[in-house]
Amino acid sequence: MAGASNRPISPHLQIWKWGPAMLVSILHRVSGDGLALVGLAVLLWWLGALAGGEGSYLEFTRHMKEWYGQVVLIGLTWAFFNHMASGLRHFVLDIGAGYELKNNAVWSMVTPLIALVLTGATWAYILLR
Repeated sequence: MAGASNRPISPHLQIWKWGPAMLVSILHRVSGDGLALVGLAVLLWWLGALAGGEGSYLEFTRHMKEWYGQVVLIGLTWAFFNHMASGLRHFVLDIGAGYELKNNAVWSMVTPLIALVLTGATWAYILLR
């Protein structure tokens, strides 16, 4: 192949240095997929339990009160708040703000923390009321 040596090499994951913005981007996608797949499954199960009568609904609530049901519900809560916070960050970036490296890195680290705080506050409210 004549001239192949002077063609540009496309970037590969091995040459990129991992940063907080990359992690937040991946978490945004993972949380969106989790909401779509797991959230839809729980929603459909809940609706089916409502339509199925008292016995079905009691079975659903029994599973959701077990440790594995609590893990799923807390995970869905975190996925919701993470996806929301990351989506708001992307919205700010889309309007042209926040591209400075330091500012972008700070908000990339703050975004998952906001999701954790909101998840903790939500579950503290649920459990303490």
